[in-house]
Amino acid sequence: MQVKAGGRACPMAEVRDYNGVGDWSVAAIQTRYRYLAKKLRLSPRTLQPREHAKGDTRWIYPLMEEVVAGIKEGDGACVELGVQFIESGPPQPFGRALHSNTARALRRAALNADQVLRLRSRILGMLSRSQVPREYGDYAKLLRSIGLGEDWLRTRAIVDEGHPHVMEHVRYFEAVLSRHPAVQQGLGRDNARRCGPSPSSRASR
Repeated sequence: MQVKAGGRACPMAEVRDYNGVGDWSVAAIQTRYRYLAKKLRLSPRTLQPREHAKGDTRWIYPLMEEVVAGIKEGDGACVELGVQFIESGPPQPFGRALHSNTARALRRAALNADQVLRLRSRILGMLSRSQVPREYGDYAKLLRSIGLGEDWLRTRAIVDEGHPHVMEHVRYFEAVLSRHPAVQQGLGRDNARRCGPSPSSRASR
């Protein structure tokens, strides 16, 4: 395709946009970020996707990379966007890496009670539906860090025990619970360690 520039025919630059569409387009993420930053009374950061140009080609990399950076820096609006990203699981270029990196960043983030409940619901819900893509390993570690909560027992009762990848994660959660019983009560592994052994474990000594 060509366009007129200075009276001459020039090739149109190729744009390779690796962002999602709809709620996960660059514009939609930026709009939600500004709303959340205002709601949380934060000084908003400049949220722009990384770009690279070479010759007639321009690459626009996922804006979620910058959201992940914001999560690591303690930006509460980015943390909420990260939780929404895990909840929705939007398909997009580099989606597997983006979901894994988001889950890893959230493991170290300050989450409120609502965000913890939403993440538990999403991660356990995927397991109950046998939706265990490669990034689920990082989701499982995120769930370990925030605690499995009461829904774990209900999820365990309905998982597909004939699905080898599902059972791989089930065994992982069961091993976590055997080492850190407080995780079942909704405490993350690190919180459980700080709280010390459970009353039942002390009584058994």
